[in-house]
Amino acid sequence: MVAAVAGGVLLYLAFPPIGWWVTAPLGIALVVASLYGTRPRRAAWLGYLAAAVFLVPALSWVRTIGDDVWTMLVAVESLFYAAMAALAAPVFRLRLWPLWFAGLWVAMEWARGLVPIGGFPWARLAFSQGESAYTGFAALGGAPLVSFAVVLSGALLAHALVTYALPAYTSRSAARAPRGGVARKLAPVALAVAVPALTLAVPRPGDEGRTVNIGIVQGNVPGRGMYALGDEPAVVLKNHSAETERLAAAVQAGRLPRPDIVVLPENSTDIDPYRDAFARATIDASVKAVGVPTLVGAVVAIGDTERATRSLVWDPVTGPGAYYDKQNLVPFGEYTPFKNLVLALWERASLVGRQSVPGTKPGDLKMGPVTVGAVNCYEVAYDGTVRGTVRTGASPIVVQTNNASYALSNLPPQQLAMSQIRAVEHNRAVVTAATTGISAYVTPDGKVSWRTRELVADMNVVTVPVRTRETIATRVGALPEWALALMGVAAVGVAVWRGRRQGDRTGKG
Repeated sequence: MVAAVAGGVLLYLAFPPIGWWVTAPLGIALVVASLYGTRPRRAAWLGYLAAAVFLVPALSWVRTIGDDVWTMLVAVESLFYAAMAALAAPVFRLRLWPLWFAGLWVAMEWARGLVPIGGFPWARLAFSQGESAYTGFAALGGAPLVSFAVVLSGALLAHALVTYALPAYTSRSAARAPRGGVARKLAPVALAVAVPALTLAVPRPGDEGRTVNIGIVQGNVPGRGMYALGDEPAVVLKNHSAETERLAAAVQAGRLPRPDIVVLPENSTDIDPYRDAFARATIDASVKAVGVPTLVGAVVAIGDTERATRSLVWDPVTGPGAYYDKQNLVPFGEYTPFKNLVLALWERASLVGRQSVPGTKPGDLKMGPVTVGAVNCYEVAYDGTVRGTVRTGASPIVVQTNNASYALSNLPPQQLAMSQIRAVEHNRAVVTAATTGISAYVTPDGKVSWRTRELVADMNVVTVPVRTRETIATRVGALPEWALALMGVAAVGVAVWRGRRQGDRTGKG
């Protein structure tokens, strides 16, 4: 139990804003050591304990919605880790079990991103490795391969612990432990260290000699928490329009280079510009002031009862044009699952208001000299959504986000780490525009080149490389994830089959 708890703490420390990425494999090592040699029921309990210790602080940003929601989310997500731990218990009897355990971990994270209610892929182990020795694996197999590599390193360290170092385990593993000298005993540790070094062999596309100047606007909002937008009508719209005009003035005065395009955050207008003349005129005036195509974040009405979270290209001459509607919606934030039941039982659910409908097309939007890949906030955590947009040839990736309700929590830095993984995974620069922060520019190598503070109005123009060559990860898509997950699940089947055969033989004897 102590090892499981300590492992969960170390996993949390690997995630932003603390970001001690090296504690991730160390945490895995302790969690695996706690599971080794246990029966499935005991393993499930220990896996749940480790997950809860990890997820309670890692998902503390959910407290903004309510402590009850935070508790329920952690309780549900921890079940996935418990199931994985129970399945892993017989796998430890197989040779090369660190490989099979790492595959099981990938299967668990895949399941978490799928169910329930569209999945919750937040706090995947890969997202603790935004800029680490493991990040390069993203260009080969995406976020799943990064998670696999971290878990493999940790499991190899655990192998050394339970086989050679800890007296409590040596009697259990003596029959299976290979005999040999110091070199053989140190081999698992050496392999654990060697895993991240393999990133040096991952092919990475180079620069293509083309750039684009992108203006980034962060307008800020007056409120906090669930009422971040404040009570003043049109305050979000006014703040972002004013900051866009301030950007235009800075360019005109020569303090900033002239942008080719400008990006505003998700929900940078709190009034539907299609239906409201004031909102339309305000946006149009600020876009005309800056003089280039501007990506506006708007929540727009669809019929009388529904809405869409939209990335809308606004041209200084022709006005609103092409758009992208957010595909991965936030349950209980943008729409209400099991609406009638939830609204009857939970008063806060009424804050959702109009129900959002998901978009059905990728976010490739032509803007000036480039076609950007629009991604909205929450969906940067979804592999398939980002990959689908990049496969259109769009470059750079533009993430519009509204983190106003979660300002100064650990959500904004966690989301920035996801952008770092996506940059390396797809050989794309990533530009993030946030209402309250963190707005940032991430290079295709995953390095944060510029970022804002939170809860301030800010703007800048950054020069961003335009890359169109695809990484192996972009081309092969989800195949590495499926292969690794299937490998782990198959190992469970083999372990159970062998266990039954051994039991039958013992019974006959």
